[in-house]
Amino acid sequence: MQIKPIFSALRRHRLATLLIALEIALACAVLCNACFLIANRLQLMHIQSGVDEASLAVISLTGFEDAQAVDLNARVSAGLGAMPGVQSVSVINTVPLGRRKGTAGISLDPAGQHFGGVVDFFLGGPGALDALGLRVVAGRHPLPDEYAPITSFVPSNSTVLVTRALAEHLWPGVDPLGKEFWCDKLHFRVVGLIEHLVRADPGGRGADTAEWAVFVAAQPGPKFAGTYLLRADPAELPRVVRDARTAIAKIAPDAVLEQEDSRSVSDLRESRFRQDRAMAGMLVGVVLALLLVTALGIVGLASFWVQQRRKQIGIRRAIGATRRDILSYFQTENFLIVSGGIGLGMLLAFALNLMLMKFYELPRLPLYYLPIGALVLWALGQLAVLGPALRAAAVPPVVATRSV
Repeated sequence: MQIKPIFSALRRHRLATLLIALEIALACAVLCNACFLIANRLQLMHIQSGVDEASLAVISLTGFEDAQAVDLNARVSAGLGAMPGVQSVSVINTVPLGRRKGTAGISLDPAGQHFGGVVDFFLGGPGALDALGLRVVAGRHPLPDEYAPITSFVPSNSTVLVTRALAEHLWPGVDPLGKEFWCDKLHFRVVGLIEHLVRADPGGRGADTAEWAVFVAAQPGPKFAGTYLLRADPAELPRVVRDARTAIAKIAPDAVLEQEDSRSVSDLRESRFRQDRAMAGMLVGVVLALLLVTALGIVGLASFWVQQRRKQIGIRRAIGATRRDILSYFQTENFLIVSGGIGLGMLLAFALNLMLMKFYELPRLPLYYLPIGALVLWALGQLAVLGPALRAAAVPPVVATRSV
């Protein structure tokens, strides 16, 4: 197949060629970024929380005074713990995929010169670590005397466990046990390493930071009350949650039950990612609609060109061109147009990604999405042009003589 005649023909139809190439470029830019966003959302929705979600629920109370906190903790722990099916009750501040609490920046030195990042602090009273079902892969659990009272939002000198992801970020390639970090004047010492523990809002600061989490051993008290972790058999958990929400009115009539936050962790996951599912579905619709419009544009243009070139095609058939030659001509022509659009579309894809990074704090578009998008558009172009090209190949040689 000679490429030069194809370029000559395209130069005679500059405007139509340019419009189709621009449509392909726009499709390439949107396709790459939309697929990246969809994959990012799907990965986030299936993230491993690190806790035994099927067995856990949270009861959250508000509207009480700090002076009531100790008595409230005692009443709620005893009342909920006596309910049928409840295996344990622990005081916590929040759970993965729940309401975001205890988010703060940390540093690797007391002066705050070496910033370590923004992490989520999960405060747990005695029994909370075991109730969560966290897997400690190195080090040890906090000792009973290491559950210290809270001075601000955490104990002033805390024994903590960190996730493997956070440890690798703070001390790459180094054993994190015994390491220290600070949050303003608050001091933390690492005694254990957790395999997985995601933040309350794992997508809030990007997928790379989803497991930047710290478990702090804390003693329930005036500044640590109101949120309770219930553990039960997965088959019994829905009933336990319903009974607990009803029983709170009698156990703690002086507190207000936060309805949205008092649910099973599985329900919290569903609620947390509801918007992500909607966004992924919407983006799938946008991608399909854009590909359909692009395909229709290619079909329309190719059909118009076939109609215009019927006599030319007939002459080529009359002088020896085969149906395969005609088919190859239109497919090659389409491939060149789509390739030009893809080249421009890759630049637009990067520009669109930079804008999303700036205004929506999204991660950088991986390079491998570009060849994937190119392959999809090349395949789409060849499929779209196939019908008109087959009609062109079916033009008989006699067409060349009908208008002579």
